[in-house]
Amino acid sequence: MTSNSLFRSLLLSFALLAAAILGGCGGGSDSKSAKLRLLNVSNGYSSLDLSVDDTTVSTGLTLGVLGAYADVNTSDTSMSILSSGVGTAVATLTPSLKESSKYTLIAYGWSGGLKTSIIEEEEEAPDAGKHKLLFMNLAPDAGSLDVYVTLNEDSLDNASAMASSIGGGGTSSYTKINSGTYRIRVTGAGDRSDVRLDLPSVTLASAGVSTLIVTATEGGLLVHGQHLIQGGAITPYRATQARVRVVTGVPGVKVGAALDGTSLMGLSTGPTVGDYHLVTAGTGALTVQAAGRTLNSSNPSFKAGGDYTLMVWGDPTAPSLTVLTDDNRLPTNSSTAKIRLINAAATTSDLKVNLSLNYSSLASNVQAGSSSGNYTVAYSTSSLLSVTTPSSATAIYTIEELPVNANSVYSVFVLGADNQLIGSLRKER
Repeated sequence: MTSNSLFRSLLLSFALLAAAILGGCGGGSDSKSAKLRLLNVSNGYSSLDLSVDDTTVSTGLTLGVLGAYADVNTSDTSMSILSSGVGTAVATLTPSLKESSKYTLIAYGWSGGLKTSIIEEEEEAPDAGKHKLLFMNLAPDAGSLDVYVTLNEDSLDNASAMASSIGGGGTSSYTKINSGTYRIRVTGAGDRSDVRLDLPSVTLASAGVSTLIVTATEGGLLVHGQHLIQGGAITPYRATQARVRVVTGVPGVKVGAALDGTSLMGLSTGPTVGDYHLVTAGTGALTVQAAGRTLNSSNPSFKAGGDYTLMVWGDPTAPSLTVLTDDNRLPTNSSTAKIRLINAAATTSDLKVNLSLNYSSLASNVQAGSSSGNYTVAYSTSSLLSVTTPSSATAIYTIEELPVNANSVYSVFVLGADNQLIGSLRKER
C-alpha cells in the first residue's frame, strides 16, 4: 500500500470512529428523550388512553388513575388523549419538553371539553424537615380559590392563605413549609367561611415535593382533591359533602327540614328560598315537615360534590316534596350565562309556566313540582325577563331591566298559590 493510500485509510477510520463516539454520546436526535405519564382526573370520560407520536403508551386509565412513565422524544412530542374503547382523540397537544426531565400530564374537565395541564417534576427538594407544596386549581367551575394549611384544630378566622385567588386552570408557586401532618382547607376566594374541600389529615413528607390538585364536582361549587408526590404516587381525596337547600312555594304554611338532626331550614312560613347548607354526602335521615305533616317517605341519596334543592310545593293542605339535582357549574363559554326555571307553585291544578328572555322563548310548559334544564344566554346590561302561563298573555313575573352577568348562573322560581303567583330570581353564581 502506498503512503497516500495508507493516509486516506487512516482518515476514513478516524472519521468512522468519531461518528461512532458522537452517536454513543447522544449526538443523534433519537436519544433526546423525556419521561411523561398521564393522570386522569376527568369527570367526563370513564377511561382514557395516551398516544405519543402515534404509539399508545398508556391504556385504560380510569378516574384518579396515574399511568406509568413513557419515553418521549423531545424533538417530536405530538400526542393525543383518547377515549378508551372508542379510540377517538378527545384532546391533542404538542408540549415543549426538556431532555431528561419528568412530567405528569393531567387530563381534566367534562365530556366534550377535556382540558390538559402539565407539571414538570424537576423541583429541587428542600432540606430535611421541610416540604414544598404546589396548588393547582383544575376546577374552573368552582371559580377562584384560596387554600389554607393549618393544624387540625385551628380555626380559619385569623389564618393566612398559602395561596390566594387561584383561578380555574391556574397554579400557585411552590410554598416551603415544615414537614408534618396538616389539615388542608380550600375555600372560595376571599371567603374563609365558604369551604369547598376539607382534608383533615394530609402528610407532607420531610424533604418532599408535592402538588395538591383540585378538580370539579357535578354541583359546581365543591371540589375533589388529589395529592400528587413529585415522581411518585397520587392519593385521591374525594369530596365527602354535598350542598342542600329548602325551597317552599306554599304561602302561609310553616316548613322545616333537618338532615341527621342538623337544621336545613327552621320553621319558616312560605313562600321562601333557603340557602344551601353543607351536609354529609350519602343517605342520611331526612325530615321535612309542612302543615304539621312529614313529607318524605324515604331518604334521598345526596352525591358527594352535588347541589340539591328540596322543593315543597302543591296542595297547601297536603304539600308535596320533590328533590331536584342542581347544576350550578359555570357556563362553558365565560362570556355567557346559564338560567333555568323552577316551578314550586302551591297548586292543585296542572299549572305550567314558561320563561322568556328578550322575547325569546327559553323554557316551555314547566309543570308544577319540576324544573327546566339550564339554558345558555348572552350576557346583557339590560334584558327583559318574563314568566307566563300558556293560558294567559299576562306575565306573572317580569323584570324589565335585568343585567345578565357573564359567567353566571341564575334560577327563576315560581312561588305562591294559583290566584297569587309570584316570581323570585336567585343568582346562584
